[in-house]
Amino acid sequence: MNKFLNNLNRIEFVVTEACTGRCKHCSQGEHDLSGEHIDGDVAVNAIYDICKNYKIQSLMTFGGEPLLYPDTVCKIHRAAKEMDIAKRSVITNGFFSKDKGRMKEVAGMLAESGVCDILLSVDAFHQETIPLEHVKYFAECVAETSVTIRVHPAWLVNEEAPNPYNIKTREILREFTQAGISVSSGNVIFPSGNAKNYLKEYFGEGREYVNPYEEDPTDVKTVCFSPNGAVLNGNVYRENIMEILEGYSPNSKVV
Repeated sequence: MNKFLNNLNRIEFVVTEACTGRCKHCSQGEHDLSGEHIDGDVAVNAIYDICKNYKIQSLMTFGGEPLLYPDTVCKIHRAAKEMDIAKRSVITNGFFSKDKGRMKEVAGMLAESGVCDILLSVDAFHQETIPLEHVKYFAECVAETSVTIRVHPAWLVNEEAPNPYNIKTREILREFTQAGISVSSGNVIFPSGNAKNYLKEYFGEGREYVNPYEEDPTDVKTVCFSPNGAVLNGNVYRENIMEILEGYSPNSKVV
């Protein structure tokens, strides 16, 4: 077993970079409405192979907006359930369709596939471009299933900071808590991508920030697949995932 992956316990899939939002806090920068997405069959085979060799405790799908490709998301979570991965989560902004019938259908699909938890990205930034009425309806549809749903806001500077964005976020969150939907601790915005361009006045000039989501390359706990198949320093479209994991080194070149 690769010594750099002794503690591997989590799988993540960036299903697509395509997104329905145009958020100024997005760490990835600008997104198009359409784009490539991870091949569901390749993802499933990778899950099977990894779980045969590692004790994976959690799996997450996100994007972009992953529910632009709900069949792929469900295929991934169905495989995760089959392989006894206990925690199976989706992060979504909740706006992938304006059709109420389709929103209800997708909520049912997610429940059937074995998704345990949905984190709904709702805050002042998302709601600048994403209509809240559609997100609230999707949340209501999920709440009628067996899936747990929580609002997952992004905070600017920190949750307590009294800036206009945080104040607006709290106003929006109240609409969900009043409907019985709980709020997660969320996350604090990291100055990269759009955030670095549009929110720079909120970050100290010359201050060095440590990305809390950056993996320690010498102690990899999470393998994250990109829509183009890239994972660690390899690509699952060209190599078997176990070959990639076994050959991984912090100093190896990206294929």
